[in-house]
Amino acid sequence: MQFSEIIGQDDTKQLLLRAVQTNHLAHALLFDGPEGSANLALALALAQYVNCEDRQAGDSCGRCASCIKTQKLVHPDLHMVFPVANLAKGKTSEAYLADWRSFLLESPYRTLPNWLESVNADNKQGNISAEEARAILQKLSLKAYEGAYKIMLIWLPELMNTSSANALLKVLEEPPAQTLFLLVTNQPDKLLITILSRTQRVAIQAFTDEEVATYLRQHLNFDETTARRLAYLADGNLAEALNRSKQDTASVEQHNWFAEWMRTCYRQDLIELVKQADQFDGFSKEKQKGLLEYSIRLYRDLFLWQQGAAELLRLPDNEMAFVKNFAKILTTNHIERIVNDLNEATYHLERNARAKMIMLDMSLTFSRLIKTKL
Repeated sequence: MQFSEIIGQDDTKQLLLRAVQTNHLAHALLFDGPEGSANLALALALAQYVNCEDRQAGDSCGRCASCIKTQKLVHPDLHMVFPVANLAKGKTSEAYLADWRSFLLESPYRTLPNWLESVNADNKQGNISAEEARAILQKLSLKAYEGAYKIMLIWLPELMNTSSANALLKVLEEPPAQTLFLLVTNQPDKLLITILSRTQRVAIQAFTDEEVATYLRQHLNFDETTARRLAYLADGNLAEALNRSKQDTASVEQHNWFAEWMRTCYRQDLIELVKQADQFDGFSKEKQKGLLEYSIRLYRDLFLWQQGAAELLRLPDNEMAFVKNFAKILTTNHIERIVNDLNEATYHLERNARAKMIMLDMSLTFSRLIKTKL
């Protein structure tokens, strides 16, 4: 990928270009940006630039052998690590490289649920295992094959377990010569402090609405009205805009399920709540997490509406209608309690607690809470 293919981010591009041109490039960079930002795309563009055989002032040449190999993600000095699920293929990125290349070449603006779904692992949780850490050390023990740098690109390092994180820390403390680490994160707060202290942070801003709309027009041939509507709803998250462009029906289904769950809690229909808990239990792991994350987001929007900050909301009509209606029922204290429970449920779900029990417990709690004056 070339820098010119990435919309916006001009200041960050210039920062990276100057660092390479003045030989002040840190050995480990942390591309820290929100989900759906250009953090992974910028890391790939930098990887291509540093090994380009005919660097230009503002970009890689895009024509040399190194650029062509990097664009296809087959350069022998570009090593990539990413979360995988515990499937029959194996526990390391190496077993999924062909799938990963296809996934990434389709678009660098993707999310973990997108990736797991693409390898039919959406009922699993992705992580970077201890076996992966050993593979990293083995790969970095070799000299650069044909490029100026060996590049280790790690997508979502916050999903490393303790063993792999400590192994990464060790190699960051004593990096091999001419090795460049590119860590791409959405949640730097989940990384070890010692890892953060050994990397140079590159802050990546979310896209603007205009940039998202431009991308949708140029790459997906959307008309102006549709592109602007999707960009507005995505609020700078290009991955969300792409998901909405493909899965409007899925987004509506997600809202309908959530809204029906809340209405059932309000009616205190215990029989129906048990049925919904069974239904939730049958969803894939990522879909379960997605529903909880959606619930938290919508309650955040409900809180903003109650506080008179309606101009901050970017909601389609069905979600706005829910917010307006439930804002008449719930107080700020209700919302705080509900969001705390949803966050706790997400925590337990990630640690493989039984989804049915989590959902049923929340449903019964919410049924009592909504009817209680706080």
